[in-house]
Amino acid sequence: MSSDDDGPGPALSRNLVYLLKHAQLRMTELTTNALTPFGIDGRELGVLLALTGREPASQQQAAQRLGIDRTTMVALLDALEGKGLVSRHPHVEDRRRNVVELTDAGKDTLQKATEASDGAERQFLAPLSPQAAEQLRNSLRTIVIPPGS
Repeated sequence: MSSDDDGPGPALSRNLVYLLKHAQLRMTELTTNALTPFGIDGRELGVLLALTGREPASQQQAAQRLGIDRTTMVALLDALEGKGLVSRHPHVEDRRRNVVELTDAGKDTLQKATEASDGAERQFLAPLSPQAAEQLRNSLRTIVIPPGS
């Protein structure tokens, strides 16, 4: 049985922190469910995405792209390396730098996991019109990504 006390109420329904938090929780739930068959989570997918489409990156470059600290990046790369999805090796010209590359299994997992993640995004955005979904994405991009990036 439902009452007027169910739901967040008018004050929380307008509170941006509440709305962003619960949107993020819902998106995380959908993404986690979509990625589970591939043995990775959303953070690991982010690392794979940060490593693709560019020249081989150092651990530090990948961490900077994702906006995470070096220790967290090392832990994520250790997990992905343990799953056979990335490999690390010294840079040819600067042996102090570790270069990180996707393995063939990593490329395959990235392709399949990206398709699954895209499906989760479509499910998340389904209540919106295509125009409203694109406007939301563009607005968040404007807020999150610094100009010129």
